[in-house]
Amino acid sequence: MSKLTCFKAYDIRGQLGSELNNDIAYRIGRAYGQFLNKESSKGKKTVVVGGDVRLTSDELKIALSNGLRDAGVNIFDIGLSGTEEIYFATFYLGVDGGVEVTASHNPMDYNGMKLVREGARPISGDTGLREIQEVAEQNLFKEPAIIRGEYKKIDVLSDYVTHLMGYINPKNIKPLKLVINSGNGAAGHVVDALETQFKSLNIPLELIKVHNEPDGNFPHGIPNPLLPECRADTASAVREHNADIGIAFDGDFDRCFLFDEKGDFIEGYYIVGLLAEAFLKKESGAKIIHDPRLSWNTIDVVEKAGGKPIMSKTGHAFIKERMRLEDAIYGGEMSAHHYFRDFSYCDSGMIPWLLISELMSVSGLKLSEMVEARIAAYPSSGEINNKIDNPQASIQRVRDYYEKDALFVDETDGISLEFPEWRFNLRSSNTEPVVRLNVESLADTSLMEVKTSEILVLLCAQ
Repeated sequence: MSKLTCFKAYDIRGQLGSELNNDIAYRIGRAYGQFLNKESSKGKKTVVVGGDVRLTSDELKIALSNGLRDAGVNIFDIGLSGTEEIYFATFYLGVDGGVEVTASHNPMDYNGMKLVREGARPISGDTGLREIQEVAEQNLFKEPAIIRGEYKKIDVLSDYVTHLMGYINPKNIKPLKLVINSGNGAAGHVVDALETQFKSLNIPLELIKVHNEPDGNFPHGIPNPLLPECRADTASAVREHNADIGIAFDGDFDRCFLFDEKGDFIEGYYIVGLLAEAFLKKESGAKIIHDPRLSWNTIDVVEKAGGKPIMSKTGHAFIKERMRLEDAIYGGEMSAHHYFRDFSYCDSGMIPWLLISELMSVSGLKLSEMVEARIAAYPSSGEINNKIDNPQASIQRVRDYYEKDALFVDETDGISLEFPEWRFNLRSSNTEPVVRLNVESLADTSLMEVKTSEILVLLCAQ
């Protein structure tokens, strides 16, 4: 048995050739098909498949589909797509599962897959992914199905765009100029379709499109605006065109990153507060899910708006599960993942910027004006990643130093320690020897910066 190292905690990702190839993709398809058939014996199963712009995505998708078909599963192929289009197609069509072939923001020589079951529910380590891995690794395949699954190409773009438009009231939209940077990823065709809708409905949103053409060679670099070095093209286009807002996506556009009218990057943390407030205006008393890394601003906004903030462990599988449990209207992570109840509790990179455009129109405020008071009230460090040989020992050293003075200690995800004027969260990566630090304070940027430096020194001490 050869270990398949491409299976991660929440999805499948690996280096092409050694960790992921057409043979492995076929085995994953066979294993996933068997998993679905075991889950329910009722009728023939159907799975939606799609792929991002990577040069190997199409062939991996076909190999995966062949494995599924040999397990007796029918295939709907939606072609070039982002991850949320697979989510949408899965719940909208009422099929048994979906797979997006994508490596999102990973390097050029990587690819991967994101798997969901009926209702676009995530399949992660403890909800089936380990079982699928074991079958694929050991080639524990049953005989090929007597009736092989069918393969059909379909198009759900129009229905998907109609669904997206349902999150805003076109009558609310005032004239705005938007820079949208698709990073040569999978977002371009959706941006084009939305632009057509804006024109047909006389919605006065002018789109300045940057790197809109899909290109698996990524001539302008892998799209990952979470990295400061990947923000320059969007920021400069905002300034050049005097735009009201800048929007940038990662490769499979399940994350949305925003820039204000000055071209300054807005941390995802503060966008969570904006969107939470917007949803609470539509549904008073609703529940909002947030992650523990940075939380004071979100809690403050939600409570003042009459909502109920609920903390969840970081990660899409945990957020989605908690949202379903609580029937929360919205969930947000500081990493620019935004989740919506009406999107089957899934994350979307398209819905946030539509909502923010409506918020700006209704309030008459610039994006910088909408967040500046919140940033001043709760200044934050942003996530700082440190490669450390012994993450657990380093985290324990920090905990031992601060815990005696902490008002509150929480272990929802890593450790969060709170003090009267500041707090921090420290957690280790699931996949690499990296410790992630987030610090925020109560209206004291200097204190936040001092404590951030203090913790970093402790972390890296030998």
